[in-house]
Amino acid sequence: MGEEEKEEKPNLPQLRFNPSRMIGIIRRKALIKDLAAVYHAECLTCCQELLELQRKWEQTYIDNKASEDMRKDTMRQPKRQKKTR
Repeated sequence: MGEEEKEEKPNLPQLRFNPSRMIGIIRRKALIKDLAAVYHAECLTCCQELLELQRKWEQTYIDNKASEDMRKDTMRQPKRQKKTR
């Protein structure tokens, strides 16, 4: 059985160092870094836009809430009149 297993495995040629393959790997790595940098920059701009929109919405919400509170305070009449003695 030991001999049969040895015969079934094909003989793989020894891989030699190939500089042209290495250059391709380095180029792909550089492209991946460039793509990651572009993606990161786009994400940052989107986050900044969202933050600005959130601030604008919060500011209008605070302004509306404050004006509504002022209206309630000025328009609200007491439910019961105070008795004078």
